[in-house]
Amino acid sequence: MASHSTRVSGLAMRYALALYELADDARDIDTVAGDLSTLQSMLDESDDLRRFIASPLVSRDDHGKGMLALAEAAGLSAVTRNFLGLVAEKGRLFALPGMIVAFQRQLAKHRGEMTAEVVSARPLSDAQAAALAARLKQVVGNDVTVDARVDPSLLGGMVVRLGSRMVDSSLRSQLQRLSLSMKGVG
Repeated sequence: MASHSTRVSGLAMRYALALYELADDARDIDTVAGDLSTLQSMLDESDDLRRFIASPLVSRDDHGKGMLALAEAAGLSAVTRNFLGLVAEKGRLFALPGMIVAFQRQLAKHRGEMTAEVVSARPLSDAQAAALAARLKQVVGNDVTVDARVDPSLLGGMVVRLGSRMVDSSLRSQLQRLSLSMKGVG
């Protein structure tokens, strides 16, 4: 369940909140959330798609046609298709990844969930991610979704960020602390 930590601009947040309200009014939040997850997977897997949505050389009309064709082929809901059409028409496709993240955050907030950003030296197994989520739920009292990334430079262990809290149990940090303490002794 690897994902990217993405900064969300005010523009992306406004569009995501508008989509959330539309999906809520249509009683279709879960479908739209699934559509956006599908779209995020497509963006993660395709350099061409990322270049297409970010290109200022592609006309708004061509962006709209391309996104409509993609939405049709992926079987996305009418709410999501209409949203993508509007975003393309307004020339805002470049902010789509941020919109997806902002929508997911709004949905998690509405459901009382929190997201823990976890960076580990090696990929977490499904069992490890589930155990970590369960332990974090005990600590904070809310459901916790694990957003896992891999950073081999940690050497071992992991860094967990949950809201404003951070726990760094990486081997790299432990070695740095040991090195600093040894310098202070001499």
